[in-house]
Amino acid sequence: MVPGERRILRASHAAQIVDVCHRLYARGMVTATDGNVSVRLGNGNILATRSGINKGMVTENDLVELRPEGEQVAGSGRPSTEMGMHLFIYRQRPDVQAVVHAHPVYATGFATARMGLDACMFPEVIVGLGAVPLAEYATPSTPEIAASLAPFVKTSDAILLANHGAVAYGAELYEAYFKMEKVEHAAQITFIAHMLGGAKSLSAAEVDKLRNVSVQSYGKDFSGKIACETADQSPGDEFSEGEVRRYVVERLQKLGIH
Repeated sequence: MVPGERRILRASHAAQIVDVCHRLYARGMVTATDGNVSVRLGNGNILATRSGINKGMVTENDLVELRPEGEQVAGSGRPSTEMGMHLFIYRQRPDVQAVVHAHPVYATGFATARMGLDACMFPEVIVGLGAVPLAEYATPSTPEIAASLAPFVKTSDAILLANHGAVAYGAELYEAYFKMEKVEHAAQITFIAHMLGGAKSLSAAEVDKLRNVSVQSYGKDFSGKIACETADQSPGDEFSEGEVRRYVVERLQKLGIH
């Protein structure tokens, strides 16, 4: 790639990062200076949001460029302290070209309750993501994060981070962002389903039928993704006797809401 083409491509990636940051903030998936977004450039370097910037206010001047090992080569701000997580994902997944880390409310609620979104409930999530597992708690901005992701990063495209949020990644930036949207949407629906008496998973037979439809209609076999738990595998309601529902009712009562 000639230098002029490289500059144009970098500018395009920069514009996309700004757009995705603004979308994350507009949807309430991040507040204050939370979250970070990155893209792998054609030269192997990583273009990412700098530290300490509100994602609703990000401009192209708020981006930094790093070498794959983390050395900063461009940009006036400091890289996010979470860049170690991004770089780990890029190293483990050569197919990944973009990473989005955010704190969407419902998904982070599940992560804080230490509950993964790993049941086979929604056809669109099963086909597009598979299970969304829960990584063990790790101190943010430390190498512990990479260690917590290691069991899942090669077989999942989105992971809940215990007490921390979620991370999603894909072959291009909007794909990674849409996966984050899907994670939050699934978390919200799952929460409501449990409030209504308990979410019901699909059976193994129903998932197999869905797999056949996906292969025949879209040429996409999701068998390689981390497997979600079917109704056949679950001994019963994951949150026995409406555990989540009771907790929410108790909290509402304490707030004086009946």
